[in-house]
Amino acid sequence: GANMGILRVDHPDILEFITCKDKEGEIKNFNLSVAITDEFMEAYKKDGEYPLVNPRTGEVVKRLRAREVFDLIAKMAHKNGEPGVVFIDTINKHNPTPHVGEIESTNPCGEQPLLPYESCNLGSINVSNFVKEGKIDYARLKEIVWKAVHFLDNVIDVNHFPLKEIGENTKALRKVGLGIMGWADLLVKMRIPYDSEEAVKLAEELMGFIDREAKEASRKLAEIRGPFPRFEGSVYDRRGEPPIRNATVTTIAPTGTISIIAGCSSGIEPIFALAFERHVLDRDRLLEIHPLFREALEERGIYSEELIKRVLEEGSIRNFSDVPEDLRRIFVTALDIAPEWHVMMQAAFQQHVDNAVSKTINFPNNATVDDIKKSYLMAYELGCKGLTVYRDGSREEQVLNRLKRLKEKKKEGRYIKPRPRPAVMQGVTGKIKVGCGNLYITINYDDEGPFEVFSSLGKAGGCAAAQIEAISRLVSLGLRSGIDPFQIVRQLKGIRCPIPIKIGPGQGEILSCPDAIGRALERFMLGKPISFQEEVLGHTLDRFTKEENSSEESERGTSEMSEPETAGHSSREEEIFHVGVCPECGSPLKYKEGCDYCPVCFYTKCE
Repeated sequence: GANMGILRVDHPDILEFITCKDKEGEIKNFNLSVAITDEFMEAYKKDGEYPLVNPRTGEVVKRLRAREVFDLIAKMAHKNGEPGVVFIDTINKHNPTPHVGEIESTNPCGEQPLLPYESCNLGSINVSNFVKEGKIDYARLKEIVWKAVHFLDNVIDVNHFPLKEIGENTKALRKVGLGIMGWADLLVKMRIPYDSEEAVKLAEELMGFIDREAKEASRKLAEIRGPFPRFEGSVYDRRGEPPIRNATVTTIAPTGTISIIAGCSSGIEPIFALAFERHVLDRDRLLEIHPLFREALEERGIYSEELIKRVLEEGSIRNFSDVPEDLRRIFVTALDIAPEWHVMMQAAFQQHVDNAVSKTINFPNNATVDDIKKSYLMAYELGCKGLTVYRDGSREEQVLNRLKRLKEKKKEGRYIKPRPRPAVMQGVTGKIKVGCGNLYITINYDDEGPFEVFSSLGKAGGCAAAQIEAISRLVSLGLRSGIDPFQIVRQLKGIRCPIPIKIGPGQGEILSCPDAIGRALERFMLGKPISFQEEVLGHTLDRFTKEENSSEESERGTSEMSEPETAGHSSREEEIFHVGVCPECGSPLKYKEGCDYCPVCFYTKCE
């Protein structure tokens, strides 16, 4: 699941927080945002300092130059999209229940500012379904808005909350968040470019209508069911407005998953690409083409496999001279649109949304840190409650990829190359007893740590020796390519074969050759000798020397592999222990009467 971490810009640890995602992949499934205050923004405008305050004592512990901190936020966002910014004082200016508490954070996607122990209760209408003959069917939309508010209010009462406090606070304020998705598709159907004044005005009109009708629906519910319990003292009460059932009624969520189910564009985002590659589970990739774009091409009679191939590569038709100008203007993509239009669109919706708007401001790969800063400042001035930016290609893994971007990555040589091997190296060699005999392991190293591993299984040949050599080569390749040795250890340790070897009191067992290599590498990293004091688990395997003593007889008699003596038979004539894997069927071999044999397919080495 997703998480959100928000830290105030005046917290003493703010610099460490801003840079904690400097290395991609270190903190996963966790969104980060900085809570920007009005005091900080004033200091930024004046190029002044602002205080860092201990949240426990209220003591000012340090002062920082606001522009340096702002530059660092923009620099990190330019690098990998995080942290985002949350304008926390703007959020609290629009807090409908300030008498209950001050809002400190939002949900993971930023669209729902919440008090402690509140919960999200969101719904989204696919507005592209309300386009009728080039116009919005407001009568039908009103009907759906009223039903949606009623539905979301019901959810609060029938829901089972994981904590008592969450249930109590959710029912005390009864916040719901009705929003939209399919905005970009609506604009396409109405033949309005996303990056136009007409689209921005329509956004204000549409969301204003939804917000007004949602509030009317909530007031109607209040007449029947009563207002939310903490209504008295709320901004509605102070303004002398009629009772309302829900403290908030509107939110615009990203709708990343539900928009896929609904078959429409997500939230208020523009079309990402007319053809794109989507990353799904298990690293699979799906190539998709926008259905409205395909339909438009077919209507004009210009659809062709060649054109689709070019679109798959580019993701955009902005520079396609063979596509009519009106289609190029309407089918604009996220990266075709200048950042300021993204921000203006978000601000237009925010004017008529109780909670907040989740939207990503997309930047091309060649965008600068100053471009990021300008967007932050513009969003603050226009009244946005937060902002998330993403520069195309700034992360190795992103959910949506244009095919052209993927080809560029390959051209950039994204694959790691192992560092070259010098002619002479120093190393250590150890002997470890394994089920198949003596395994000799050599670990060579340089100034950066372990460099390569060589392993040899005594005089053995065949598959076992070949597999050990293969493992050693792959381990060496990983070490030379900068893979953490302990990650390699984790992969190798614990692999078991039929003949484990005890290595002394308190030291456990050598489970297999890969396990031995992993343990040897681990001991090397910990500064220990890579050899062990070995003894056979439950019995001796030194049958090749045919040395037996009373101790071995005793162990063999009590081994789990032995069977009780029966009339006319002794345990020494029965199967004694596993001695490897059958080359024919893969079942464990057993040792009986001086020969290895398979009880499953009856393979034997003695024939």
